[in-house]
Amino acid sequence: MNNRIKFYQSIKFKIALVFALVLLVTLEIVGAVFVRQLEHQNLSTFKNQIQLQTYVTNSLTTQLSRTNETAANRRIRTILNDSGSPNNAQYQVIDTKGTIRGTNQVNNQAIVGQKTTDDNVKNAIYGRTTIEKNTYDSTTDTRYYTLISPLIKSSGNNSTLVGVVYTKANLDDVYQTINNTTVIFLFAASIAIILGLLISIVISRAITRPIEEMKKQTIRIARGDYSGQVHVYGNDELGQLASAVNNLSVRVEESHESTESERRRLDSVLANMTDGVLATDRRGNVIIINETAASFLNLDENQAMGQSILDVLDIRKDYSLRDLLEKPDELILDFSSDDHSLILHAHFSLIQRESGFISGLVCVLRDITEQQRIDQDRKQFVSNVSHELRTPLTSVRSYIEALSDGAWKDEKLAPKFLKVTQDETDRMIRMINDLLTLSRMDSGTQKMDVELVNINELFNYVLNRFDMILKKDDHPEKTYTIQRKFTNQDLWVDLDTDRFTQVLDNLMNNAIKYSPDGGVITCRLYETRNKVILSISDQGLGIPRKDIPHIFDRFYRVDKARSRQQGGSGLGLAISKEVVEALKGQLWVESVEGKGSTFYIALPYEPIKEEDLWDEV
Repeated sequence: MNNRIKFYQSIKFKIALVFALVLLVTLEIVGAVFVRQLEHQNLSTFKNQIQLQTYVTNSLTTQLSRTNETAANRRIRTILNDSGSPNNAQYQVIDTKGTIRGTNQVNNQAIVGQKTTDDNVKNAIYGRTTIEKNTYDSTTDTRYYTLISPLIKSSGNNSTLVGVVYTKANLDDVYQTINNTTVIFLFAASIAIILGLLISIVISRAITRPIEEMKKQTIRIARGDYSGQVHVYGNDELGQLASAVNNLSVRVEESHESTESERRRLDSVLANMTDGVLATDRRGNVIIINETAASFLNLDENQAMGQSILDVLDIRKDYSLRDLLEKPDELILDFSSDDHSLILHAHFSLIQRESGFISGLVCVLRDITEQQRIDQDRKQFVSNVSHELRTPLTSVRSYIEALSDGAWKDEKLAPKFLKVTQDETDRMIRMINDLLTLSRMDSGTQKMDVELVNINELFNYVLNRFDMILKKDDHPEKTYTIQRKFTNQDLWVDLDTDRFTQVLDNLMNNAIKYSPDGGVITCRLYETRNKVILSISDQGLGIPRKDIPHIFDRFYRVDKARSRQQGGSGLGLAISKEVVEALKGQLWVESVEGKGSTFYIALPYEPIKEEDLWDEV
């Protein structure tokens, strides 16, 4: 267990971080409200300062109502100058025609008498409304406050707009004051956050020190070191927790010593058992497994620990844990694969306390693969032989009964019936001979007369014989063409000529039977580094994928009706495989349904020089 924790992952850092974040958020909220309120108040004060007094606006209204514009303009200028210019505010008086009638700017008196170009002024005149805006001049990087106030002359119940006052003032001083205040606040807030963070680190270290010691003690306990005690700093919650950890250390040490003693005895017993043993807890998870069981199940002991026994034995689809607990029984488990066969007998029993509480299961596994194979082969053999012999015997009996009933007198039917009877009898004789051959191979009494043979010549000899049969038959039921693709090099292999010829005959007969009329049978012969490969390909219906693994089984037929009709016993491929394997070779098939099949024979081969052949002779 890693006892090194980075600072940013420690609880000390987290406590300090939380405290700092709370303080930061609080100060940010307070600062945001404070700055916002300060800005609002400063802007309000500034606006009140630059706004013209009521008596000034009344005087301006009176002057705009005069018919003598020249005298009125001089008086307007005098009024604006006398009113003062707080915060360097700029004032312009504009009549309803959009003509500038006066301004307080000494250096800008030339605009008096000119038409205004400000759209906001025009909107204020036409709309008789007050327009107030904050604007920003990007060329001078300056903020301005503009106010356009209407001047209305009242006479009785009527009111007439005589002009507007355009006010423009620089806001930089206002915002400079706000920014200075904000900087002071941020500086104070930063100092407060730093001080708060330091204080929180000190407090968090005081809180986490006993927790750190308890963590170290629990790590030592997990490693099996029960020495050492946690220092108790006080009688608070952390002090009580430290005392509990110290007591736990003593109790765990005692329990560990007792458990280790029992485990050593149990491991000794399990290691010397020839049967596989698994034990589970009450939830069905494996807690004990010996080497034999792990070997049976092809599992690592550590890999199986903690897994459900239903998954380890691969029985979850058929059984639940409740089934095993309520009705513990014996099961036969098949773990066979393409590489090897394995059948196990599983016996389950309950682990119960004196009170009757079920605390788990014990499963004992025994290898019964060989016993099951022998029983299965015996049953399958008897069933297949009975089935295969019953069909021709029934046919022979039927035809003999027909002949006995008078069919022998019929000159047309009698020869046909006798011919069928003879064919079925020959078929039974071939089947029995094949069974005897397989029986001798199984018992090891079949002798192989092995000699060094030129396999090129042997293969050609067999194929020539099939070509000759086709030429002699004037009216063959099926025609075919044999195509040969042989290496030019002579290949010498240790073979039993008779047995291997039988293998080639079986494969060629099958290729002819299942090829279409006029089909091409391709025969190949070539050599690799240490193998001689023979292949026979047909253009027949092919073999379904699901049947390929069983094609060399005894009595196995893909199309049973067609195979029996063509006289097959179902033993040819099985005999061929036995012969090839006895010669230390391999026989396999590749097939695509609807596109034909290819049977391959691989035999061990060692290149032999020509002078070596003469030496052997």
